[in-house]
Amino acid sequence: MSNIGFIGLGIMGKPMALNLIKGGHKLYLNSRSGVPQELTAAGGVACASAKEVAQKADIVITMVPDTPDVEKVLFGAGGVAEGLTGTPASKAAAGKTVVDMSSISPIETKNYAKRINGLGCEYLDAPVSGGEVGAKNAALTIMVGGPQAAFDKVKPVFELMGKNITLVGGNGDGQTCKVANQIIVALNIEAVGEALLFASKAGADPAKVRQALMGGFAASRILEVHGERMIKRTFDPGFRIELHQKDLSLALAGARALGVSLPNTATAQELFNACAANGGAKWDHSAMVKALEKLANHDVAKG
Repeated sequence: MSNIGFIGLGIMGKPMALNLIKGGHKLYLNSRSGVPQELTAAGGVACASAKEVAQKADIVITMVPDTPDVEKVLFGAGGVAEGLTGTPASKAAAGKTVVDMSSISPIETKNYAKRINGLGCEYLDAPVSGGEVGAKNAALTIMVGGPQAAFDKVKPVFELMGKNITLVGGNGDGQTCKVANQIIVALNIEAVGEALLFASKAGADPAKVRQALMGGFAASRILEVHGERMIKRTFDPGFRIELHQKDLSLALAGARALGVSLPNTATAQELFNACAANGGAKWDHSAMVKALEKLANHDVAKG
């Protein structure tokens, strides 16, 4: 059993933390929205700050929305760094590992890793894919960047939250992999939305079209899960559009820095932007189809 800190207990973090408690670990918890009663009832310990979490835990996991949030949790007043040590390379921090499971900038991730390493601790970036369903079912895909030894130490913890766990490379490479994942997911959502919209506008039953496509080469998890959402009009997140916008912003900013053109990623971002402009920033990202429906003046299905 390990003493694990978990900071950020939202849609994803709460079930991930609960799975760690069920796995027999002692969890120290903190979240800006408060620690859910379900977690304390299961045995988790609520802490007043990220600093307190880091003081008590050997492995500190962060799961927050964006790059500035990670920086604040790690290095802000009352943050993780203060709890790890008062002075660089202190014995109090030796052997501790910080694991950021948020989806943030690969470039900033490398900077954060250096700063945490300077305090005598290891750092892993370990963003996830699989959404709320994957988090609840401990079936997340976890993409890890960092040293092999730190990965080996934390892997048993990852195995309580996910099933496809890969050490991609050094610090920052996990985040780069997640950005690539989000490009693929966004473009697949757009493709499924276009296909079902086309079928519906042509007069076919989109539910039966989806059923037929699930048995062919077009089959995918996006068609299975988000295609169903589009037909049933169930757009409660899930994974919020505003978070996918953030991830595609990272992709497009990285592409500019690398001199790479990502034309379809840019189109997907514009469709998300259209949804957000119509009050949909907090819709599930499958609701990208609503932007396509407005362009066609036709809904895939009636809710």
